[in-house]
Amino acid sequence: MKLRQRGHFTECRTVVKLFASVSVGLTRRGCRLNKRPSIKDVAALAGVSMATVSRVLSGDYPVADETRKRVQRAVHELDYVVNAHARALHGATAKVVALVVAEVTTPFFARIAAGVEEQATEAHRLCLVCTTHADPDRELEVVRLMREQRADAVILAGGVVENDDYRERMRQYAQGLEDAGSRLVLCARPSLGPDFPAITVEYENVGGAHAATTHLLTAGHRTILMIAGPEGLTTSDQRVDGYRSALTAFGRPVDPALISHGPWDREGGYRRTRAILASGTEFTAIFAGNDGVAAGAMAALREAGRRVPDDVSIVGYDDIPSAVDFHPPLTTVRVPQEELGRTAVKLAIQRSSEASGREHVMLGTHVVVRESVRRIGA
Repeated sequence: MKLRQRGHFTECRTVVKLFASVSVGLTRRGCRLNKRPSIKDVAALAGVSMATVSRVLSGDYPVADETRKRVQRAVHELDYVVNAHARALHGATAKVVALVVAEVTTPFFARIAAGVEEQATEAHRLCLVCTTHADPDRELEVVRLMREQRADAVILAGGVVENDDYRERMRQYAQGLEDAGSRLVLCARPSLGPDFPAITVEYENVGGAHAATTHLLTAGHRTILMIAGPEGLTTSDQRVDGYRSALTAFGRPVDPALISHGPWDREGGYRRTRAILASGTEFTAIFAGNDGVAAGAMAALREAGRRVPDDVSIVGYDDIPSAVDFHPPLTTVRVPQEELGRTAVKLAIQRSSEASGREHVMLGTHVVVRESVRRIGA
């Protein structure tokens, strides 16, 4: 297995040999040790019992400060590594939080990962960021391995295509992790119901899309093009739902010809906007499914001689860091991506007696008004 360091993240490319041990020679007080140090060696060097070392390492029992410092010095000097399998036999977790995403190249997932890593570090956990490239078999490998290692939590992030196979797969994941003392967290995706044995941390996706469309409607726009993501993907479908509900609230018909589904990256936004312009479809505003799509749409509009916002207004979604540097700066919906990651970790590792393992948190979104929308006459 290869682990690649990205900032503060450890990225898991394959998971088969993630926790394979490597024997190393260690030097202590001028002597060469040809075997891996044991908890017995740590206890001897620190002048305490093995039980005391175990208590210090687990962090679950009160230990005198001076004793804890002696044990920590011994651990450092010996370069002692806790045996994950031995910990598992005693029911202890591996103090690992695994974030599982399709990819980490987009700002949306990168910022969720930043929040997960930040909170995991604060909680003295190792953060593993594992990519699946939307392959269910790779996802299953990660979950199985994290269950074997008794990780604190496995966080699955991002939109999905909800069907019977997905629901059954998630139920198996959740129950298997719960049986092993771990937790499944669904992050930035819909809950599967109050009886589902997992934590859900999502955001007001429909509400954010409703607010974005309403912003355009209140600016006088009546023909609003929706450049959505793939049809069937929960994140995209929810944003289309918000678009539809805002039009309905304003008494406007929903014209299917003004809803375009497809890839929601910059290239997808560019190509679809070009095609719609070429078709002669009339519109005065665009609601882009995300900021990448908005960037592509703006490029296609410029190429066609349409000015933003003088000729066409545009609103994006996500509020990626570069949105403020668009020309003009992009009005968009802010999603609390880092807070999604932090909240997922907080809920996953809390051990209070009232924690049921079935918590559901909904974070808010809001429109960030910049310069890409112009008010027109009704």
